[in-house]
Amino acid sequence: MTAFVLVSGASLAAAALLMAVTAVIGHRLGKVSVVDTSWGLGFVLIALVAAVLGDGADWRRWLLFALVGFWGLRLAWHMHRRNHGQPEDARYAAMLEGQSYAVAVRRVFATQGIALWFVSLPLQVSAVAGSGVTWVVAVGVVLWLVGVFFESVGDAQLAAYKRDPERGPVMDRGLWAWTRHPNYFGDTCVWWGIFLVAASAWPGVLTVLSPVAMTYFLVFATGARLLEKHMAGRPSWDDYVARTSMFVPLPPRRPGRRAR
Repeated sequence: MTAFVLVSGASLAAAALLMAVTAVIGHRLGKVSVVDTSWGLGFVLIALVAAVLGDGADWRRWLLFALVGFWGLRLAWHMHRRNHGQPEDARYAAMLEGQSYAVAVRRVFATQGIALWFVSLPLQVSAVAGSGVTWVVAVGVVLWLVGVFFESVGDAQLAAYKRDPERGPVMDRGLWAWTRHPNYFGDTCVWWGIFLVAASAWPGVLTVLSPVAMTYFLVFATGARLLEKHMAGRPSWDDYVARTSMFVPLPPRRPGRRAR
């Protein structure tokens, strides 16, 4: 119990410090969207804290650090490249229109810091747990691989679409023909995979609300639904919605059959 309190407390402090620094940088740049880069970095930082301070099974602590480190650094680099030199993200601009920066600190930076800590609970608990069930770890790693594939390939395909001068009004190529949000779907798989690795040893299974929360963020709160609200009304969007699954990848639907 003492080891968990140490890991969890240090993780919370690391998340708070990172978001405080990010808020200062965002204020200087006049862009709240810098938090998108810190989101991935925050999980890497907490995974490192858990691996270093934990006293559980060494192999699982460092396996989780490797999984989270690869995912988080790729995501942070991708978000940095996407946002660098660009104006404020339209979703943040709409959320904070007419509000002071103090509101942004509370609604964005503080909220994401708390979310970082809560979603990373599987890492914190696993860091102080003993050896687990190997086949559960294997299933978790496979699910993580599926998630990284969807997220990284989906992001690369979207970037290529944006560079294409002859692109259509809606991205509906590759993985985007099977799901309207391959990157968010991949993110969800990544965190359910990480949860399974942590849940391979007691009491990791008790942290199931962490991947549930991440799934909620990605689908309903700050992810897919918010983006779809922003995209609604664009040319060809309704046709794309009608033939393409909203989240879970499915074969494109025939005209006349609406996707869910």
